[in-house]
Amino acid sequence: MELFQAFVDGLNATTALEFIAVLAGIGSVLLSRAEHVLVYPVGLVNTVIYIYLSFKGHLLGEASVNLYYTLVSIWGWWLWTRRTTNNELSLQISFSTGKEWVKHLSFFAVCYAILFFALQYLKNDFAPGAIPWADGFAAATAYTAMWLMARKKLENWIWWIATDLASIPLYFVKGYVFSSFQFLVFTILAIMGLISWWKKAKRQNPVQAITLSLDKMHP
Repeated sequence: MELFQAFVDGLNATTALEFIAVLAGIGSVLLSRAEHVLVYPVGLVNTVIYIYLSFKGHLLGEASVNLYYTLVSIWGWWLWTRRTTNNELSLQISFSTGKEWVKHLSFFAVCYAILFFALQYLKNDFAPGAIPWADGFAAATAYTAMWLMARKKLENWIWWIATDLASIPLYFVKGYVFSSFQFLVFTILAIMGLISWWKKAKRQNPVQAITLSLDKMHP
């Protein structure tokens, strides 16, 4: 009951700006699941607002994430709209290879280390409300997810699920209850997105799908 009351109180305290950001965020995830290029302009509404909200709530890792989202969204927008000489989209959904997985994990590890130590330092004098290990994890997984989404890698959804699960309690304890609920919705949508992209990837890249399956059977 106390948790439910906290949720109700948080909703009552939610600003119009946060409502707009949440709705834009949900819209962008739905568009991403549908592999629609409008994911980027709609997502930019969400990220710009959350840069402000994250700074305000001392979620410096998340603020850096949303700034990163904004920049990578512009790059992703360009990648998703490129066409071949036959006027077909040049970028298709694809599976990551074993070597690419090593790159993804390395990228995440470096991002997490930098964010954790930076937040640990900033916590002492500039952001006493920061939670370095949780904020750093949510931010680093999101950095990785956004990078992979721009390249239409199927595994971006796995990283988004990790981000969303970490962000649910993180935003709740900071008082952004509606945003916390948003990440619960994001988790469900990310699972649906993973399933949807998996089916598309198998249709678009049947040879790669079979090869990766055989690689898993014979390490």
